[in-house]
Amino acid sequence: MARYGMVIDTRRCVGCMDCVVACKTEHGVPEGYCRDWITETVMGESPNLRMEIRTERCNHCANPPCVYCCPTGASHVHERGGVVLVTANMCIGCKACLAACPYDARFIHPDGYADKCTFCIHRVEKGLDPACVAVCPTRCMHFGDLDDPESEVSRLLRTRASHSLLPEAGTDPSIFYLT
Repeated sequence: MARYGMVIDTRRCVGCMDCVVACKTEHGVPEGYCRDWITETVMGESPNLRMEIRTERCNHCANPPCVYCCPTGASHVHERGGVVLVTANMCIGCKACLAACPYDARFIHPDGYADKCTFCIHRVEKGLDPACVAVCPTRCMHFGDLDDPESEVSRLLRTRASHSLLPEAGTDPSIFYLT
């Protein structure tokens, strides 16, 4: 069984937002909402500062609190790849999943359901990369099977220092940032 994941090279990300635009275009995300976004974090103390630019989205956790708290089962884990999805017509818009997500990766779509990144599973099932990965001009984003030791994402994680966001949340995220 595959576990899809994303590895993002923070040394290469320039914050251009092409990934954000590609996602909005691919999924028809309404104006004023987004499924992914760019953050900038400054670490260290002057004069030894380091800035990390990264693209963020749903972390498609192996231990997803958003799924466990969903009263209707609308939030669920896809049978292929462990991708966390929302079935819009089952969602009642109660916002329990928004409160449960430590990554603040969901929003209520104007049509009344919770929406979020899907790792473009519809593209992945056709052998394509997610839209954000496909358009990245610096090629800082990599997508693949974390359970396959020969995949590019597994190789990158073996050869470079990396971190995930909020490891203390215990969600076992599928997004990793190379440092």
